[in-house]
Amino acid sequence: MNHFIELSGRILLGHIFLLAGLSKLGEGYAGTAGYMDSMGIPGMLLPAVIALEIGGGLMVMLGFKVKWAAYALAGFSIIAGIIFHSDFSDQMQMIMFMKNLSIAGGLLLLSAHGAGKLSIDSKLVK
Repeated sequence: MNHFIELSGRILLGHIFLLAGLSKLGEGYAGTAGYMDSMGIPGMLLPAVIALEIGGGLMVMLGFKVKWAAYALAGFSIIAGIIFHSDFSDQMQMIMFMKNLSIAGGLLLLSAHGAGKLSIDSKLVK
């Protein structure tokens, strides 16, 4: 049963990044780039953000190089929380900041414990 719990946890952690990255493609691209610019982050970094979210999310979900993906996504979550959600006078922004920290915590636990048996990583390490 623990193998399925590990897989479920990876899917739940990874899907938020996969969906966030996909939502920035197409019509969401210009709005996200503009928002980044308004927060002092160059919108030209958006392709890297999308690649990290989609690629890292898939890596976590599949359990492929999960420690590296988890480190990268945890760092991204913390940095994004600080840059985009640190207006604590707005309760919603505080909640979003705490969400980012919580996700980073889950990813750090994943990096410490590994992807589990139902993962690509487990098949590569013999």
